[in-house]
Amino acid sequence: MKEINLLDVGADAPHFNYMDAEGIQHETKELLGSWWLVYFYPKDNTPGCNKEACGFRDLHPDFSKMSLTVIGVSCDSEKSHLKFRSKFNLPFGLATDETKEIVHRYGIWGKKKFMGKIYEGIHRVSYLINNEGKIAKVYPKVKPPEHASQVLDDVRDFL
Repeated sequence: MKEINLLDVGADAPHFNYMDAEGIQHETKELLGSWWLVYFYPKDNTPGCNKEACGFRDLHPDFSKMSLTVIGVSCDSEKSHLKFRSKFNLPFGLATDETKEIVHRYGIWGKKKFMGKIYEGIHRVSYLINNEGKIAKVYPKVKPPEHASQVLDDVRDFL
C-alpha cells in the first residue's frame, strides 16, 4: 500500500486557486502576510466531511477575528462544491481539484482502506500555514467533529 508523503513543518506551502464563498476566484499567494488553513476532505455531502465543514462554519467568526482564512479542498467538481456550500451555508473557500494536482503537491493522495476495500483517495489531512507561506503545523489524522476546535486552539497558541 502506497504511503502518503506529507509535507514537513517549515516547508513552503504549494500555492493553488480556490473560490471564496461569494464565488470569487482567488490564489493562495494573495494570503501571504496572514495565516491560512488548508483542510483536505474526501467528498462533499458525506457524513464526516459534513461534520468537519460545519465545525469550520460554526467557528468561522473566531477564525475571521484572527484573520485566518480556511480553505477546504477535495476532488469534487465546482458544481458539487456549490451545492455543498449552499446546503451547509459554508462561509469559507473551497478548491476544486479534479486533476488531483493539489492533493499530489500536498502529499495526501494515496491508498486507503474502507470496509475491507483498498482504493486510492484523499486522506483527511490539514495544514496550518503561517504568514510567510510556510507550514506551521500538520494534522495527519483528523477527527472531523473536533478538528475546527483543535485548529482554533492551535492558532491562538501561535498568534
